Amino acid sequence: MNVRPASPADGPAIRDVARRSLQASYSLGPQAITSAIEEWYDEEQLEATLADGDRLLLVADDDGQIVGFSESVLAADNTGTLLWLHVDPAHRGVGNAASLFERTREQLRELGAAYLQGRVLDDNVDGNTFYEEQGFERAGSEEIDIAGHTYVENLYTESERWGREPMETDEGRTVYVDHDNHERGSIAPFHVVYGGEDAEDRYGYFCSNCNTLANAMDSMGRIECDSCGNVRKPLRWDAAYL
Repeated sequence: MNVRPASPADGPAIRDVARRSLQASYSLGPQAITSAIEEWYDEEQLEATLADGDRLLLVADDDGQIVGFSESVLAADNTGTLLWLHVDPAHRGVGNAASLFERTREQLRELGAAYLQGRVLDDNVDGNTFYEEQGFERAGSEEIDIAGHTYVENLYTESERWGREPMETDEGRTVYVDHDNHERGSIAPFHVVYGGEDAEDRYGYFCSNCNTLANAMDSMGRIECDSCGNVRKPLRWDAAYL
């Protein structure tokens, strides 16, 4: 099996693998799966992903057949986030996922990532087990909305963790910036901010570009820092994508 960068010609195969993998591993309805694939991997979006220097899309090519792919993003703080690792159910159990994961990690390191994290829905038992088998630890979880239904998504990080830093708001309230959980911004990452140290009550986001709190989100899941203009757009699961 050869793991290589994806090309525009791989689009149909990527969409087919994504569909089969989502159907096998996630409790998502057919319409949600179809809408997600059209939004994330149609020709226009695939072209934009391949042109983005901070995005990494690799495919597992088995003698001309695409049997899996991974999609990752590199943040400004040198953190690589593995957004997706899909393997066709007919080609699981023979090491394809592990090979794709290792090659993805190597490529992210070459791009400058000093730290790696991954995201997976809680109900994907195999996906959660896979990260644990790679030596990752669950750093937190959050509720997300997909096509009007609430799901829990888990965040996995490598064993070294940065932890949560207390910060005081303008109103004198102490909140906690989670340096192990961030979303990509147009300039720099937005770190998730919790209202308590137990990370159960989400307060908002922390802009790492200008070190200020940003907790105003519009109906499309978009956050913009009032101080520097850093913008966070939904990466994958937000309702705006479905």
